[in-house]
Amino acid sequence: MRDGNIPDEDGRPQRVARSAIDYQALFAVTPSPCMVLSPDLVLVDVNEAACRVTGRSREDLLGRYLFDAFPDNPADPDADGVRNLQASLHQVLRSKEPDTMAPMKYDIPVADRAGVFEERWWSAINTPVLGPDGQVEWILHRGVDMTAFILSQGRPREGTALSDAEAMEVELYARARELQRLNEELRRAHARERQIAVTLQEAMLHSPHLARHRDTAVRYLPAAGSLNVCGDWYEVVDLPENRFAVAVGDVVGHGLEAAAVMGMLRSALSVSVRAVEEPALALDALGLYARDVEGALATTVVQAVIDPHARRITYSSAGHLPPVLLHQDGTCVLLDQATDPPLGARPKHVPRLQADLSYRPGDTFVLYTDGLIERRGEDIDTGLQRLTDALARHARHSPERLADALLAYLGVSSGARDDIALIVLRL
Repeated sequence: MRDGNIPDEDGRPQRVARSAIDYQALFAVTPSPCMVLSPDLVLVDVNEAACRVTGRSREDLLGRYLFDAFPDNPADPDADGVRNLQASLHQVLRSKEPDTMAPMKYDIPVADRAGVFEERWWSAINTPVLGPDGQVEWILHRGVDMTAFILSQGRPREGTALSDAEAMEVELYARARELQRLNEELRRAHARERQIAVTLQEAMLHSPHLARHRDTAVRYLPAAGSLNVCGDWYEVVDLPENRFAVAVGDVVGHGLEAAAVMGMLRSALSVSVRAVEEPALALDALGLYARDVEGALATTVVQAVIDPHARRITYSSAGHLPPVLLHQDGTCVLLDQATDPPLGARPKHVPRLQADLSYRPGDTFVLYTDGLIERRGEDIDTGLQRLTDALARHARHSPERLADALLAYLGVSSGARDDIALIVLRL
């Protein structure tokens, strides 16, 4: 238990146990309006000052998506409060650093008067609260209502001169607005750069057969702070006789170089599994190809072929974490009976292992890359246990809901230290 010093009646410091402080009570009475947001920007707590300044009750706000509770004023064609605040919050999620916003106009709905908005100006700071794994667990949004100052100091009466203090305040406000404008230009430039990277990645990850599998959800999350490109991939390929292949892979490294290698390996594996239709043989061919691709060595990948008629999954793994077969009762089976070293790890070619198992209709097949479960300084078995616990908890979810629930439960919705590719398939 950590202690701190606070002054007594005579100003002398005395010890106080931190555990004796009721931080919930402190938050409730903090004079600055504060709101706590989840990483998906849902309001999870508000203090008394926030309720007073917005004219809303806790019951009205808690559990609501922030921008549903506080939308832009539809009567103001220049309203940009939502855009500005959204950009700041996403910046906090990416950088895990506080973001201080310049004063901005953000009108708020008047309670109990549908469609009526009140002009408001705010100065806000958004601060991330990191969990034990270093990921953003909450965002503390503190907004100070500057409406009275802006309307009075920013619009002096005609024929009157401002005092030195008033002139300085207006000058500071004007400079803050200019800083906000420059910040927005930088954010737009960064957004364009990211969009180019996203377009490149989407082109390399294009899976034309995926649309035919409506009970399949895929997720792709580059490591936090990256340009939205990485060396992880997923693939779905239809085969003759109503069979189909699914795969995930992970190239060592991040960024454009890893993404370029990923694109070559993914294409080669897609061709190989179409040609030989056996996972182990497809990985054999991919391993031989990888020896001639700079940066491809030590890539991990798992390839599976699913036969709906026989209700069997045949698979082979090149050093990859085991896929999971989730039964409807919440029990899980790890597909770890055909795991060989990563690509290029053996000096001589050795045929790869292959295994198969049956499944029942309604089971769920989950393939993923290591960024989903690995944590620094933690044994991989702990991560696997956390994954199977999450799957058991949400076994009845649809693939889309299950994919989102996994990311949230494992604390990677807002990004992780490593890249993530995920496939959730209802069989």
